[in-house]
Amino acid sequence: MTPPAPRAVFPQRHWQHDGWLARLLRPLAAVTRWHVERRRAHYLSGRRPAYRAPVPVVVVGNIYVGGTGKTPVVIATVQALRARGWNPGVVSRGYGTRVGPQPRVGQGELDPADYGDEPALIARATGAPVAVHPRRALAAQALLARHPLVDVIVSDDGLQHLALARDVEIVVQDERGVGNGRLLPAGPLREPAARLDTVHAVITNRPRAPGAPADAIPDGVPRRADMWLEPDAARHLQSDARRPLADFAPGGAFAAVAAAAGIGNPARFFATLRAAGIRPDPSLALPDHYDYRRSPFDALAAEAILITSKDAIKCRTLGDARLWEVPVQARFSDPALFDWLAARARAAAAALARESAAGPHKLL
Repeated sequence: MTPPAPRAVFPQRHWQHDGWLARLLRPLAAVTRWHVERRRAHYLSGRRPAYRAPVPVVVVGNIYVGGTGKTPVVIATVQALRARGWNPGVVSRGYGTRVGPQPRVGQGELDPADYGDEPALIARATGAPVAVHPRRALAAQALLARHPLVDVIVSDDGLQHLALARDVEIVVQDERGVGNGRLLPAGPLREPAARLDTVHAVITNRPRAPGAPADAIPDGVPRRADMWLEPDAARHLQSDARRPLADFAPGGAFAAVAAAAGIGNPARFFATLRAAGIRPDPSLALPDHYDYRRSPFDALAAEAILITSKDAIKCRTLGDARLWEVPVQARFSDPALFDWLAARARAAAAALARESAAGPHKLL
């Protein structure tokens, strides 16, 4: 198995322990804490006004830097809200793109070069309209202007983007938890670990399904649930043909199988493949949001190369007949999770309706 790039391994290894590097960087972490707490206090006090959208806003984010599994949760949230009668739209930063002063709004098959890989994947998987801009409040306004039937907004990331007021905050973490519990750069956290006590739900992305569903959580306590990703049949990028994952396991249809992932935690994708009985060799860990302007697959001696859906969005133009996308579905230990979310959204919508007489919503 090809290990991740050393520059990715080094901080992750140190961020799991309160060792010499964390102690050395404590003064810089103190600066991070001061900045985070000062900014949050400004918004909570009203000194910095936040845009209050006329529809409920659900933020799916994290406090651990890097990939924890937010995108599958966003997709599942959009699909679950639609199944319960809502008409959701999505806002996102559009990481890796130069959006410009005006937000971009699109739906369906979107170019990841214009919208970012994660927004393009969300749009393809859900069919929901998507708006991207670093200022998510502007993205929300553009989304509602272009799609006035949207009645709930799901923010892809943006937990720390306090300029957009929100009704529900969902944090996604993984088995790393809060690491050594320290803020950047001494640790992996964007905000203090105590922030987890103030959100509405914490979803933990586990390598496999838990043994039993979670019990109901009383109001006032962050609702907690486990999530795991179940892989589906592989999809051939060129022909759209489907094959069961067993075809890529030893003794299957392909003698030599490789894998690649340009996501926040490539090891999670490789572990998913191994759990399905696949032994890819090599397993190529690429940087998160890898742009694929040049193919990294030319030197791989493999009959099939398995990639994530996030990578597949950007690999369609490579023309490599060996590429197969392995889509995953998010599953949750809490069977009532999205009923609870829909109920909170309904309560928020009712409160907004009562407040609508107070005046127009502030435009930024």
